[in-house]
Amino acid sequence: MKRPEPQPPPRNAQAIFRDAVSCHQAGRIHDAISLYERVLLLQPDFADAHNNLGAALAAQGRTGDAIAHFQRAVTLNPDYAAAHNNLGAALASTGRVDEATAHFGRARALSPGHPDANNNLGVALLRQGKIEEAVAHCERVLAVNPSDIEAHNTLGAGLEYQGKFQESEAHYRLAIAVRPDCAKAHYNLSAIKTFRPGDADLAALEALARGNDLPAGEMPLIHFALAKALDDCGDYPRAFAQLSKGNELKRRQIEYDEETGLRYFKRVSAVFDRALLDRFRGAGDPSPTPIFVLGMPRSGSSLIEQILASHPEVHGAGELNDLEMVTNSVLNENPRPAPYPECVPALDADTLRRIGRSYVDRLLAFGNGKVRIVDKCPGNFLLIGLIRLVLPDARIVHTMRDPIDTCLSCYSRLFTRGQHYTYDLAELGRFYRSYRQLMAHWRSVLPPEAMLDVGYEDVLDDLEGQARRLIGYCCLPWDDRCLSFHESARPVRTASAVQVRKPLFRSSLQRWRNYEAGLGPLLRELGDIVTTHSEPRP
Repeated sequence: MKRPEPQPPPRNAQAIFRDAVSCHQAGRIHDAISLYERVLLLQPDFADAHNNLGAALAAQGRTGDAIAHFQRAVTLNPDYAAAHNNLGAALASTGRVDEATAHFGRARALSPGHPDANNNLGVALLRQGKIEEAVAHCERVLAVNPSDIEAHNTLGAGLEYQGKFQESEAHYRLAIAVRPDCAKAHYNLSAIKTFRPGDADLAALEALARGNDLPAGEMPLIHFALAKALDDCGDYPRAFAQLSKGNELKRRQIEYDEETGLRYFKRVSAVFDRALLDRFRGAGDPSPTPIFVLGMPRSGSSLIEQILASHPEVHGAGELNDLEMVTNSVLNENPRPAPYPECVPALDADTLRRIGRSYVDRLLAFGNGKVRIVDKCPGNFLLIGLIRLVLPDARIVHTMRDPIDTCLSCYSRLFTRGQHYTYDLAELGRFYRSYRQLMAHWRSVLPPEAMLDVGYEDVLDDLEGQARRLIGYCCLPWDDRCLSFHESARPVRTASAVQVRKPLFRSSLQRWRNYEAGLGPLLRELGDIVTTHSEPRP
């Protein structure tokens, strides 16, 4: 039977839709969402409105809601290439990369020259750790269209992950040559170069920051890049002013429910008490394969992963969210008696083993034949109790760094996804305090050997001693290659891709003091954490 064609929207819906698009293009995301929702009340089967509403919701970080609207758009119009591409991008942002790749492929089949789908496929391959495939894909795209800005950016990222910084820089510059105001290329370039006063790239960023021509969604990239450039030049007051602008703009563009987020910490603590952990002791999958490296973002986790992955028996898989995905998949097989984490006490040992086994099976696909595999997802600190239940023999390494340096480093970074608490200093401070309280809870309910704390500053002070301690905790024989971690040729897919390819340096210690005058909201929220953990080091 032929599928009935959707009826054209009534004229008043079309007029509201045009207004919504105008708001969307002007960066007035809240207004656009309200108008798209009004359109859909009038015409629920308007595929373009579902697609555009999904895009607006995704811009606010409401990825789950965005996915629902993109899915509705492709259901209404299976040949809607743009909606397939958008759905793929949203799925990829939640870690559902395999599903995303299928939608990118569908978009490319419907529209072979679709630039966003081509680029997003390259990005998805990078996310899957298929660096060589991503590089080859982008090179094929550029062979057909040498001016494809997104392909240059994605290829630059792939080469950056491989440590080929000169080649990476060349592709970022080619993107800028095609479009001098390409914010993403300027931002990417800023991450891999060191600026000097009088630098032409610095002047270009300053000009873009003064202008009003870029879309609102791209301006944070320029402000963050300029802040990094000014920091390189030692102009800290102007650098902080740019950081403040970039964070303020980004914060206005996302939805962050702080109350719900911080309440989740307390819910986790309440569920995963000592009685629950004792009751399920010995359950789960006994595989020793996983090594979890977790903690606050920007706390030294990339350095620790690099040290571990320099061992011949260890593979560094990068930042995965597979444990959360697998857990949700298993728990969704049957109706839950309660949401996570409240559903956990009602689980049985078999379910816990299945979660652990499913996770290990996925992990082994990344392992390149290695016997131990590092999952370096910082946010897994929220899942430490679950890890102990489903993978009791996994190693858990908690990375720590000076609290204010950690928070400033987060505030200095425009994250590609998530970490919405980082764009306001007071919110960042409250999140950090909740994180510290949760880590204290884990230590109080878990045996000492369940987790190893590794301090970033301690590694700088005594690399060999801390590396031996780390390797010993992971039950591995010592290997001197762990001390020359910066010489490893492995791809590194994190914001620290440049730093971990250099020998240890101490310039990041107490960096926050360069910006102390502007950090009042953060310091007030951290309170006594500051006085007890941020003393100057020799």
